[in-house]
Amino acid sequence: MIAADPFFYSQRDKIAARAMRPVLPAMHGRREFAEAGGLVSYGTSLGETYRQVGIYAGRILKGEKAADLPVVQSDKFELVLNLKTAKAFGLTVPAGLLAIADDVIE
Repeated sequence: MIAADPFFYSQRDKIAARAMRPVLPAMHGRREFAEAGGLVSYGTSLGETYRQVGIYAGRILKGEKAADLPVVQSDKFELVLNLKTAKAFGLTVPAGLLAIADDVIE
C-alpha cells in the first residue's frame, strides 16, 4: 500500500513503473497512481477535497471564524482498477470487483 503522501504523489510514475519489476502489485490511496500504471487505488477524491477547501476559504473570507467551522472529512471514496496492469501481472479481476469500481482503466 503506497500512502497518499505529497512525496509519493510527485513520484507516482516512477513508483508505478518500479512495481512492474519484479511483479509487485500495489494498492494506492489516489486515483492518479492507478492512472500512472498502478494496479488499484482506493481513497478520497482529490477534487472533492479541493472543493471542500474552497468552501471553507469562502466561508472564512465572508467573515466566519475558522475556529467556529465544523471539522469535515471526505465521504466520497473512489475505487479505480487498472486492467492493463492486471493483465501484465497475469491477474484476473473478479466481475464483482469490476461492478463496484468507480472507474476501470482498460
